[in-house]
Amino acid sequence: MDELKNNQHVILLHGMGRTWRSMWWMSRALKQAGYIVHNTSYPSTRHTIQHLADRYVRPVVRRLADARRIHFVTHSLGGILIRQYLQTNTLPAGSRIVMLAPPNHGSEITDHLIGWKPYQWLNGPAGQQLGTHDDSVPNQLEPIGYDTGIIAGDTSTNPLFSTWIPGHDDGKVSVNSARLAEMKDFLIVHAGHTLIMNNPEVIRQTVHFLNNGNFQHKGS
Repeated sequence: MDELKNNQHVILLHGMGRTWRSMWWMSRALKQAGYIVHNTSYPSTRHTIQHLADRYVRPVVRRLADARRIHFVTHSLGGILIRQYLQTNTLPAGSRIVMLAPPNHGSEITDHLIGWKPYQWLNGPAGQQLGTHDDSVPNQLEPIGYDTGIIAGDTSTNPLFSTWIPGHDDGKVSVNSARLAEMKDFLIVHAGHTLIMNNPEVIRQTVHFLNNGNFQHKGS
C-alpha cells in the first residue's frame, strides 16, 4: 500500500432506500487498497435529486478541499446524484468515477409504478424523477468530464419487473440504460441490482478502475 494513495479519497454513494451499510464491503476493499474512504448516507427517499446532490454530496466534497483526487463509487441512484452534482461543480484533475447499476437513462419500473401511491411513498420525490421520458432528470443531465467506468448487472430475480424492461436487465435497470456516451469503460457482470455492490468481481473491478482507469476484460 502506498502512502494512502498519495491523498486520494473515495466517496461512496448508496442507492435508493439504502444506507452506508450497503456499501460496507466495498468500503473495506477500498481501504485495503490504500484509499481514504468516506462511506456516506443520505435520505434518498425524502428529497429531490437536485436537493440531495446539493445538500448531501456537495458538503462531503467541500470538506476534502486539500485532496489530491476525489473519486466516487456509486450504486443506482447514487450515480445520478454525482452526475447532478457535476453539472455545476468540479473535482480535482484525475478523479475517477465508478457507477454500479445506474439508471442513466431512467428505469421502466418508474414508468410503470409512478402513479402507484405505495411506490410514491416508498421512493419519495427522487423516485418520481427516474422515468425514461426525455424530460426526466437522468435524461436532462449534460455529459460529465471525468473518467467514468460503469458496471451493469444482467441477472434478475424479479421476473415481473423484467417483463417491463427491454433487453438484458438486473431486475430494476436495463443494461442499455446504465450506459453513458462519455463513459471510459463498461462491464457487464452476472449480478442483480440489489446486491451488485457486494459481488466480489464487482469489488475487484472497481478497485482496478480507480487504480488504472479501466476494467480488466477477459482476454485483455
